[in-house]
Amino acid sequence: MTHLLVVPIVLPALAAALLLLLYRAPLAAARVLSLGAAAGLLAVAVAIFVHVQPDRPLVYALGHWPAPFGIVLVADRLSAFMLLLTAVLTLAAVLYAGQGWDTRGQFFHPLFLFQVMGLNGAFLTGDLFNLFVFFEILLIASYCLALQGLGLDRLRATLHYAAVNIAASSVFLIAVSLLYGITGTLNMAHLAERIAQIRSEDVALARAAGLLLLGVFAIKAALFPLYFWLPPAYANAPAPVAALFSIMTKVGIYAIIRLTTLIYGGGADATMELTSSWLLPVALVTLVLATVGALGAERLATMTAYLTIASAGTILTAVAIGGSAALSAALYYLAHSTLAIAVLFLVTDLLGRSRGAMHDQLHPGPPLRQATPLGLAFLFGGATMAGVPPSSGFFGKLMVLHSTHDGTTAAMVWTVVLVTSVLTLIGCSRAGSILLWNTTDPPSSGQAAPPRAGEWTALAMLAGGSLLLVVFAAPITRYTDETAAQLIAPSTYIDTVLGPLREGLIRPYPEIGR
Repeated sequence: MTHLLVVPIVLPALAAALLLLLYRAPLAAARVLSLGAAAGLLAVAVAIFVHVQPDRPLVYALGHWPAPFGIVLVADRLSAFMLLLTAVLTLAAVLYAGQGWDTRGQFFHPLFLFQVMGLNGAFLTGDLFNLFVFFEILLIASYCLALQGLGLDRLRATLHYAAVNIAASSVFLIAVSLLYGITGTLNMAHLAERIAQIRSEDVALARAAGLLLLGVFAIKAALFPLYFWLPPAYANAPAPVAALFSIMTKVGIYAIIRLTTLIYGGGADATMELTSSWLLPVALVTLVLATVGALGAERLATMTAYLTIASAGTILTAVAIGGSAALSAALYYLAHSTLAIAVLFLVTDLLGRSRGAMHDQLHPGPPLRQATPLGLAFLFGGATMAGVPPSSGFFGKLMVLHSTHDGTTAAMVWTVVLVTSVLTLIGCSRAGSILLWNTTDPPSSGQAAPPRAGEWTALAMLAGGSLLLVVFAAPITRYTDETAAQLIAPSTYIDTVLGPLREGLIRPYPEIGR
């Protein structure tokens, strides 16, 4: 079973390479290969999800080189959860892109699969430097995908997006170098051991490296005040790419969780605590400002991009609260928001195409073709994001609120979450009324063809996933509870990864700088 861990990385890489070799083949062949790879990834993700146990992660040592010397892939409950979510998004986005979006760029499908490879690698790697490598793979692919279709606005937004993330990657390397210089290792499990035993004179340097990493991951997660790159980049990206981008910010959140619960989770010195004093207020400010941005947006895609930032603020609010219940709530809300935002990005594209030259601008436009199904799809996405009961958004926010215990913290979190939920509902209602009811006559002559069957199927997949979070809320929350417990007590993860080192089969790294 452990050999399956390499498949989510190798399969999209091989499929992308084959697509590049066959770039002169008919587009239909590329679509079939890409869709087949996406379906295969979903099957593998389900198998890993089913087989990962709460008490023992799956570990794959590449080349049989044991940790901490070799590269290892690790699938615990969190990794399996993220892999499955990515696979669902990938299949829906590839299906949607195959209805016509992939004609706007010659290398759409290989670039898309390379980005999926980077996402899967980031979730599976047990090594901090390889996390950097997979970050770069997914980012480089995303730069190219964001440019598909060209256009001045898209070019400007992508250059801004690339510049910010390249700068963040430089800081990432500096932080990794600092940690390696202090500990002599970059394996995450080994880093957790070394940092817990660090000398007092190295504590300040280790803390500085951790804060640098948090800054990098905060940029990826679009946390205030580092989120300004996201709205134009996501709003101008092609619809299926933007749908996959809905999990891009979650990579930053995933890395923050790994950093705080694993690498720095067992720091012996109290000064090693990285987030207790600032993460909660910053997350709440992010949620408030993103909601205000969504209210003031003049395009539906921009509103959805701000809702992406708001979701990151909500998830990190739960992470900052701390404790098993809050982490479980964060994971449930992560799954909900990823699917709901992907739905909104696809619906935005369909609504925009139906409005001709007005596209997705929040101004009166021509009557829509198939207004009823499009309106219902938008209603579902908007109501779910606002947390209208009995949607997955409602259950996710309820879990976040229920996880707060401290009186002052609870008052602050409840106030912000409830007020922003109402404001989100107002913003989505405003957008829907403009797009669906505040119309002009006669209909525009520039309207595109109505949505195709494949596009409706992709939407139904994502909406169905959101509904399953409600129907199977009990077993899913049991899974997230077990995942949170595993994260808070990472000793099992560490012992499993460093098994050969624990058993004395290999010698540990020599002490650095002594």
